Amino acid sequence: MDTSNSQKIIAIETTPLVPGKRSKKPKTPLPKLQIGILIILQLAEPIASTSIFPYINQLIRELGITGGDDAAVGYYAGIIESLFFVAQALTVLRWSRLSDRIGRKPVLVIGLSGACISILCFGLSTTFWSLVISRCMCGFLNGNLGVMKTMMGELTDSTNMAQGFALIPIVWSIGGFLGPLMGGTLARPQDHWPALFSGPFWRDYPYFLSCAVAACLFVLALVMMSLFLEETLSTKCRPKFTSTTVGISNSPDRESLAQKPMANMSMRSLLTPSVVIPIANYAMLAFLDVSFRVILPLFFSTPTHLGGLGFDPATIGSWMALFGITDGVFQALFFARIVDWIGPKRLFCISVSCYAPLMAMFPIMSWILRARGEVDHAITFALLCQLVMLVIWHTAYGTVFLFITASAPTNNVLGAINGLGQTSVAMARAVGPAMATSLFAVSKKHNLLGGNAVFVIFIMFTSGLRWLASQLPDEIQDRDE
Repeated sequence: MDTSNSQKIIAIETTPLVPGKRSKKPKTPLPKLQIGILIILQLAEPIASTSIFPYINQLIRELGITGGDDAAVGYYAGIIESLFFVAQALTVLRWSRLSDRIGRKPVLVIGLSGACISILCFGLSTTFWSLVISRCMCGFLNGNLGVMKTMMGELTDSTNMAQGFALIPIVWSIGGFLGPLMGGTLARPQDHWPALFSGPFWRDYPYFLSCAVAACLFVLALVMMSLFLEETLSTKCRPKFTSTTVGISNSPDRESLAQKPMANMSMRSLLTPSVVIPIANYAMLAFLDVSFRVILPLFFSTPTHLGGLGFDPATIGSWMALFGITDGVFQALFFARIVDWIGPKRLFCISVSCYAPLMAMFPIMSWILRARGEVDHAITFALLCQLVMLVIWHTAYGTVFLFITASAPTNNVLGAINGLGQTSVAMARAVGPAMATSLFAVSKKHNLLGGNAVFVIFIMFTSGLRWLASQLPDEIQDRDE
């Protein structure tokens, strides 16, 4: 059988070598040092962004923004959480395209510096508008996510890309563990450690300590990047940092594609179905996921008489930390193996099907609480069931990254494609928090469907993502070809 024109796929073949079948390609070892540094840079972002979740609702109450109306907290929390993504949506594509011209590292320096300054400003904010400005500043200056995914694509090839991209959701899961734990523990330190934090500064700025620790992580990431991270853009990297170093195929076709000028490919020419469909899936996935992420702490902090669990910031941080670390361990141990076993498209479809039961657990917990009158073992069991479904749901991220990276026609437009993806995701995440928290507030305030209308609406959105998932290609094209 002639296989010269046969279609190659990224998924590793595990079947025995038989006549008529192509033998699997040997795996290229991951460049551990460079990917390790990239992971540390990525880790700083989720820690800083999720550290505000345990106390943001309490902060809004203490600032008196709602006038004492607990049901209205969701409106303002959603606005603050959405504005970062609004600002990011306006600028992230420009940052990604700029990285295709000047290199990845200069853009990362700007992004990390901007995030460091903005989180410090957030900790010093005492009004609603100062919170808004600090979050917008972070979004405008932060194009890091798209650039980091581009670097991961440049550091891997078709044989080890699943391993590399499996690390991205793991990093966010670890950040989802450390960030809320840090935010919940370090919030209001004058209450926990009065001997150390008894001055008027800590009374006026009770959430600054958490923000200051997050800022220190950004400074550490900047230092490590400056000292150890190599540039991956082929036109800017040092001679010793060749394609062999980063694990990219040295085929003549690959090299000629990498040298193709970016100017020859307009943004419109990139909007082909093979690029748009994975990005649309990523955007819808991000919209539903960020909606869940903002509803979770809001549901935890909402008083029990309104159908929430009435947790304090420390308890919220502990539960969110458990969700994050369990998710990260599962992705680290099993994601790449599951992709090899059942294939990326089938895994993605299974993952997105878990969103409906994930959201359904919220009204179930409200019903249990009303029936029993207190938070007990039944609520704990329901939260653990929700954790299992969340872990499966989050395998969709690593899978969709494979589809997006493989859709790039040449390596030097990978930044632009990741920029398009991140712009779409930022727009989705800008709408998600404001919409989810507002629907939550309206549902509770007007007792729509027993206060559960928000969950029903988001369960209905799942059918849209399931249809988009069916449009993905059955197999991922081999980038080396």
